[in-house]
Amino acid sequence: MTGDRQRVIIMGAAGRDFHNFNMAYRDCAGFEVMAFTATQIPAISGRTYPPELAGPLYPGGIPIRPEEELAELIQKFSVSQVVFSYSDVSHEYVMHKASLCLALGADFLLLGPDRTMLSCSRPVISVCSVRTGAGKSGITRYIAGILKGMGKRPIVLRHPMPYLDLKEGRLKRFGSLADEERCDCTIEELEEFEPLISAGMTVYSGVDYAEVVRQAEAEADILIWDGGNNDLPFLRPDLEIVVLDPHRAGHELSFHPGEANLRRAEIAVINKVDTAAADAVKRVEANIRQVNPRAKIIFTASPISLENAVNIQGKRVLVVEDGPTLTHGGMPYGAGVLAAGKAGVVEFADPRPYARGSLREVFREYPHLGNLLPAMGYSGQQRQELKETIEATPCDAVVIATPADLRRLLDLDKPSVRVTYEIQEVEGHLLKQAIEVFVGRGK
Repeated sequence: MTGDRQRVIIMGAAGRDFHNFNMAYRDCAGFEVMAFTATQIPAISGRTYPPELAGPLYPGGIPIRPEEELAELIQKFSVSQVVFSYSDVSHEYVMHKASLCLALGADFLLLGPDRTMLSCSRPVISVCSVRTGAGKSGITRYIAGILKGMGKRPIVLRHPMPYLDLKEGRLKRFGSLADEERCDCTIEELEEFEPLISAGMTVYSGVDYAEVVRQAEAEADILIWDGGNNDLPFLRPDLEIVVLDPHRAGHELSFHPGEANLRRAEIAVINKVDTAAADAVKRVEANIRQVNPRAKIIFTASPISLENAVNIQGKRVLVVEDGPTLTHGGMPYGAGVLAAGKAGVVEFADPRPYARGSLREVFREYPHLGNLLPAMGYSGQQRQELKETIEATPCDAVVIATPADLRRLLDLDKPSVRVTYEIQEVEGHLLKQAIEVFVGRGK
């Protein structure tokens, strides 16, 4: 497949990259995608985007190579176009990648929403964010609860996370925890699906999003897009909501594509106002008004609950936090640290000397983690390494602050307590009222 076709590489992390290919390149005879490159997620490179998903122009599929090989691949295949297709990275980071590609003679592209959003027959509410870990999924649960209370049937469509078998990940539907248990899911998938399922929601995800939408809209009154990281929606929204995190004030203007989400949003939710500094909240509010003065600003809290808090008072604890929030999300702490501090722990155990396997590399790559353990589990082996690291770290108890209950997933022997949070509006019920107005006006 050569001739006059432009040769393309798509840079990704097993999500947006495949969707961009499906929408813009899969059936386009004028382009030949030579490879995907992969980063952020362990062990996703070295595989092949299968021909069953790649389409008839790619009977052998498309190789997925480590991003470290990008320059070599551009030169080897005389690539003329590189498409950047992943999220939650700084603007500076994106331009460094652009500079590399431009120096080698290739165009550097960011595909826009008009080329990559799917149209739906049902109304769509998108819930996106400016950074990973802003509390987006909590807002999704809150909105879904409002819709159910109005007698509607919302279906949640989750950003794809096909880190294991790509063909098996073409379309996934979770209507119960039993569905989740039958699926070979990563911890990150379970962290996203489990709270929604436990709240009575049906969740769809998958690699082939055209098929995902077709299936989901057949059983929904309203679709809720729950975006991954700070990515743009895959669906064309009728109402765009973006969630901001004052614990990282300023990031709403300095991370891709979070700033684009903010500039598009009809509603901007400043979350975590119960734990963030007042001046940080004001800074985020000012930044919203600077770039999107038409957005309706709503403030929410994320009150933290810790079961059996008395069990860790005066104790030495190991805190296990949400993996993506700590790693490429860049947070130096999460709900577990806040809850443990409030409960009166005397010391945070350091897991780094006891880290097993790939977790050692995680601590090297993200030195800001300190003595917090991110819940990494992108494969069965990494899940076992996480369990062994927890069991080997000397502590009195484990504080589980992940959206999915790791005690059930890992069958831990150590005493543990769990941290959860829900969304509360702090100035009346403005978000609830906005959803009611949206439903009332129809699509």
